[in-house]
Amino acid sequence: METAFLITAFATLFVVIDPPGLVPLFIALTRGMSAQQRRAMAQRACLIAAALLTLFGLAGEAILGFIGISMSAFRIAGGILLFLTALDMLFERRTQRREGQTVDEYHDPSVFPLATPLIAGPGAIASIILLIGQGGGDWPATFAVLGLTWGMIFVTFLFLLASPPLERMLGRTGTIVITRLLGMLLAALSVQFVIDGVRQTGLI
Repeated sequence: METAFLITAFATLFVVIDPPGLVPLFIALTRGMSAQQRRAMAQRACLIAAALLTLFGLAGEAILGFIGISMSAFRIAGGILLFLTALDMLFERRTQRREGQTVDEYHDPSVFPLATPLIAGPGAIASIILLIGQGGGDWPATFAVLGLTWGMIFVTFLFLLASPPLERMLGRTGTIVITRLLGMLLAALSVQFVIDGVRQTGLI
């Protein structure tokens, strides 16, 4: 595996999942819970998200082939989807939409909206399928991307556990700055996905 590919895959997953951006949302969704309850919520959400992303990482390309979608077409579509996500991050629409997702008092937020769509959302699912396809689809590349995904889920779990002090340290302004910087990086990565997809079709 090329080091550049692994770095790109890690950066893509970090930007799409956006662990720092989940901190204030996790605080809001678990307000009033004890530290032990928050830990259980974070653990359950991350395990469910990891299972979903692993499923799509292993079977995503087979599902695409079954319904007749080529990898190049999905790469272009995924790049466009990630670019729209980057625009949302740059203009704060993503955070506003996430914060607008409310849960009732008796609902367990670990499955919805924490596990999906906040952690394992459409962008993360598209990214893992694209990265595995970009790595050639062989087993070493597949397990390398899955390993990075599991590592990123663990990083997300650590961010969720450390959410109270992180929220105080970053503040609203710090979270916005980080989100917009990640949005810029995601925009560039999404354009690269589109270029790779168009090149794979043989048009250029």
